[in-house]
Amino acid sequence: MTTGPTDGMQPPRLPLPEFIALLAMMFAMTAFSIDAMLPAMPEIAAELSPDAPNRAQLIITSFVFGMGLGTFLTGPLSDALGRRRVIIGGVALYCLGAALAWVAPSLWLVLAARMLQGLGVAGPRIAAMALVRDLYSGRQMARIVSFTMMIFTLVPAVAPLLGSYIIAGFGWRGIFPAFIIFAILTTSWFWLRQAETLPVRSRRPLRFGTLAASVREILTHRLVVKVILVMTLAFACLFATLSSTQQVFDQRFGLADTFPRWFAVIALLSGLASVINARLVVKLGMRVMVTGTFAAQALNSGLMVVLFGLGLLPDAMVFWVYLYWTVTVFFMAGLTIGNLNALALEPMGHIAGTAASVVTALATVLSVLVAAPIGLAFDGTPLPLMAGVFVCTALALPLMLTLPRATE
Repeated sequence: MTTGPTDGMQPPRLPLPEFIALLAMMFAMTAFSIDAMLPAMPEIAAELSPDAPNRAQLIITSFVFGMGLGTFLTGPLSDALGRRRVIIGGVALYCLGAALAWVAPSLWLVLAARMLQGLGVAGPRIAAMALVRDLYSGRQMARIVSFTMMIFTLVPAVAPLLGSYIIAGFGWRGIFPAFIIFAILTTSWFWLRQAETLPVRSRRPLRFGTLAASVREILTHRLVVKVILVMTLAFACLFATLSSTQQVFDQRFGLADTFPRWFAVIALLSGLASVINARLVVKLGMRVMVTGTFAAQALNSGLMVVLFGLGLLPDAMVFWVYLYWTVTVFFMAGLTIGNLNALALEPMGHIAGTAASVVTALATVLSVLVAAPIGLAFDGTPLPLMAGVFVCTALALPLMLTLPRATE
């Protein structure tokens, strides 16, 4: 067992395959908490919001909103208290939220509990990445994160299918005990095997004045603010699509029963974006990759709005064109979000930890304010979603074009 904080020496490292698998499990907590809920939406709507079924989508955005709020302080807290405390504390809060959602009698109480879950999951989500930075750097760190993300991409593919099996056996509320079991198993593995990686002498006290000064610097840097706005729009496209996809498959195409399998196909195809980005970003640069991707998606979604809005597609093609478009939205996320994070942090190297928390938190929270209305506009067709993605990408494109050409 390798537990306990170390001070003045390099913490013992787990064998690399075990370390990568452990990280993937910790990151998977977020994806599992979102994607496993997708098949449950019809039952949630029927039981808790029969008069306004679109509100069931808030099961997704309330979790994301809580996660965004939690991200504000998770980075600074892990720098002050250590990685293990923040990860364990966050998981405890996550499990409390899942338990409350399990027994909540109304939709609004379920949404409040989901927000609490999101607050908690910010702990392992952010502190685990800081833990990697403590142990590795440079190309070795990038290699480890790449391997972790390769494993992580399998989670969105299998989570809805697993969620559908749980619902079939235990009802939609049975998903919440599954979240708790997954979190406890993963955190027990972490507790027993991974030592604290931030020595006491390297910790930075959490001081409001220092934090406020860092936030002020971030929010007065024009490039960083523009990138936060662009990231907000990218996240909004992703979360709005996640929120609406199950309803489109169900109500427009009558494919509720096979939705988890179709979603697996979407996740696996869009997962290739990370591989393509890794190959192209070194050659083309982050700004060019993001700008080109948004331009392509704005044209793509604009075309979809015309085709679906005017009913120009033959009936036999409607589903396949919609499936293609959905893959491109998730593919866009893989080509943009990581690069946008890097662009925002480039001029913030001296306060990288705080900047990572603030940038991600702001973009996540603000994106919910955009994504939720897009999702709630669902009218039985994919048209409102396609229009929302078109508007978001069309707004993001001019912001990217005003970034300095030297930005890479």
